This record gives sequence, C-alpha cells and structure tokens, in this order.
Amino acid sequence: MKSFLLCYITDRRQLRSESLAAVIRDCLRAGVDMVQIREKDLKGQELTALVEEAVSAAREQERKPLESASATPRPPDKPCYAPLGEVLAPQHPCFPRLNRAYILVNDRLDVALGTGADGVHLGAHSMPVQVVRKVTPRPFVIGVSCHSLDEALAAESGGADYLVLGPIFETPSKLAYGPPLGLEELRRAASRVGIPILALGGINVERVRPCLEAGAAGIAGIRIFQDCASLEELVRELRALSE
Repeated sequence: MKSFLLCYITDRRQLRSESLAAVIRDCLRAGVDMVQIREKDLKGQELTALVEEAVSAAREQERKPLESASATPRPPDKPCYAPLGEVLAPQHPCFPRLNRAYILVNDRLDVALGTGADGVHLGAHSMPVQVVRKVTPRPFVIGVSCHSLDEALAAESGGADYLVLGPIFETPSKLAYGPPLGLEELRRAASRVGIPILALGGINVERVRPCLEAGAAGIAGIRIFQDCASLEELVRELRALSE
C-alpha cells in the first residue's frame, strides 16, 4: 500500500492537560503531514500567535529527503521533497511539495496569509473556494470540508487542492451532519474526484486501512491524535500500514 497523509485537526477544548501549542509540536515531531488549526472561537491576536508558533515549529522539523540511490538526480536549483509531495504530486501536480509538514488555518484567510501559513481550510460557511483561489494563486493551499459527492465535485471545480470528506463513520462531533456517509460513499467520491480526499469522522487505527482501500489519500481527525498515549507510537503504527 502506498504512503498516505495524516492530518491533525486541532481542538484545544478537548485537550486533557497539555497546551495546544505543545500538542502541535508533538504531532510535528511525530511526523504528521498536515496540521489544520481549527480554533474558531479564538480572537485574531490569539489565533495569529498560535499559528505563528505552529509555522515556526513546522519549519524547525524539516524532513530529510527520501530519494533512492537509483533515483534520477534533481537539478541543483530544485528542492528535495518529502513523502507528502510524493503522495500528492501524481494526483494533483499543482499541489506544492514541501519537505516539512503543512500548516493550514481554518477559515481565517487573513491570518493564514499574515502568518506565512501554507494554506487555508474552508468549511460550509466559509468564503467560496473559487473566490479564495482568485486571490491566492498556488502554491497557497486550499482545502475544503465536504459532506457529499456533490460538495466534493464543487470544491474540485472551484480550485481546491484537497478535500476532507466526512463523517465516514459515526462520531459524536459530526451528528449535526446527519448519518455517516460510509465507505461506499467514500469509494464513490474517490472514483469521481481528481484531488486528494482525506477521510474524517470516527477514524481509529482499525478503520484507517479500509479508508485507504476505498480510495482515500489519507485520514484527518482530532481524537485519534489528541487521545492517544503516545503520538510517536501512533504515527509509527499508522505508517506501518503502508508497508
């Protein structure tokens, strides 16, 4: 099975003890690919400070390039890319390939641009993706939360780089969006949409492989990362699924 993406979605209100900034650092150190900072109630100044700290932490966690000895040498003026880019590039060539984790800000385009974050993640009540795309040419990343195939197709046509689809499984935090979509709907979306899809909703370790087999490019979640005993052990266990 090919490599896949791990996206940590933050929720400081569900944290037991550690500060959110500390958990983000731990996730980056453990090797997650994307951090979506989703703190909707934080005021601008507090959110800006949090995102700036996350961006700084991500840049400190530069990853070593994974290139085989037989690989064609890259031109000296081109950067070496980490696994994240290798996963996304075949599906969506415009998606920027970094040698570190991506930091994305939920909704707040102004904060994302002002802090040097890698992109923004849009929800159902955010600005339309096509509007954001017009003012943020690539490599700025735009992700979109979707709850149906129609929404997924609309996000792709509007210029999104990836989407989060859910809830795939039943989860208390997504009851407002109705019954879970299920693996078949995920499979149907993956067969119709050309950009990477991250599965969300009720994701645990045992459910990751079925999501990948249904066509997801990775998984996104809150509790799977915030409720584990060891982030390093969790990421190591998840990465082993691609071996």
